[in-house]
Amino acid sequence: MPKRKTRDLILMGLMAGLAATFAITQGPAIRRAPGALVANPATEIQGAVSAVSANVKGKVTGRHLGFDTYQYPGDEVMRNWRTNSPYEWVGYYLPAPCHKGRTWMGKRERLASMGWGTAVVYVGQQTWDRTPSRYETRYRAVNKTVFVNKTAKRVRKVNGKTHTSYITKKVPVKRTVQVPYRVTFDPSKHGLESCNVNLVTANRGVLEADDAIRRTETEGFPHGSVIFLDIERMQVMPQAMRDYYKAWTKRVLADGRYRPGFYAHKHNAATIFLDAKQEYARAGAPGEPPMWIAGGRDFTPDSRPHEVGHKFAAVWQGILDIAQTWNGHKLPIDVNVAAVPNPSSHEYGITE
Repeated sequence: MPKRKTRDLILMGLMAGLAATFAITQGPAIRRAPGALVANPATEIQGAVSAVSANVKGKVTGRHLGFDTYQYPGDEVMRNWRTNSPYEWVGYYLPAPCHKGRTWMGKRERLASMGWGTAVVYVGQQTWDRTPSRYETRYRAVNKTVFVNKTAKRVRKVNGKTHTSYITKKVPVKRTVQVPYRVTFDPSKHGLESCNVNLVTANRGVLEADDAIRRTETEGFPHGSVIFLDIERMQVMPQAMRDYYKAWTKRVLADGRYRPGFYAHKHNAATIFLDAKQEYARAGAPGEPPMWIAGGRDFTPDSRPHEVGHKFAAVWQGILDIAQTWNGHKLPIDVNVAAVPNPSSHEYGITE
């Protein structure tokens, strides 16, 4: 990869023209009672896609840089970065079980007015490489005798000379210690703000799908937009996680207002894609589940999403945890490239 300064100068030249002509295509948000299901979700999604197709053709090049960062950077920073950086879109974090921040809320319209595309992110339950269980571990304080090492000094005289030595022995002491014990896990005592490996269940997937839908509509995203369910890397994926995200997918499709997509690591992406694709087929929903894939090697600003190693990739997150400065404004970001300039918009799936 070229040095950052040289790369940034090149990118500014390449993207300046795009920045001047790029605009977010957003339709009006159709309001519906929370939790209400549409009569034919596949028809509504297909209609939303068709409605904007004519407007976005000719704008899609298949390589559109974006970034994501935990907190909303502020209007001045976002306005400056849109004008002076090569980035066209940004991750838009909804409040979610495993993302407590609320700084992005209420920012959709102003981001659109600045010319930013968006990728709506809902960070649901995670395993953190643990196995979901019907039990949880708690701790209680107990007074207990424990043995600790204590060093004693011994001085003695031999033939008029002083000899010093040290001996270590274990001595009993009373201490308060935390003793683990196991209890049955009760999901009903954990609200939607809870992030807990034992909440990785199909039932929870349905509840959090409704939460993601409600929050996305509250933010004013038009129907047909993609909500990316964030699923962090797992070395081994338990069946409970598959049950969780399949139930989440099924519920979003049944509701019909939005399209389920997924942020996943390259290690897990194929399994998640195939499972979600089956749910799309069962629901009669058009297209395939949009996939935002993290990981991979040899990422550069000239990369395209499928170069992560999966041809179904819509977005590739190729650089993590770096700091960049544009026009005097520095941000900690992850760098992404998408096939379209607005990954959560209806224009997903329209290729050059």
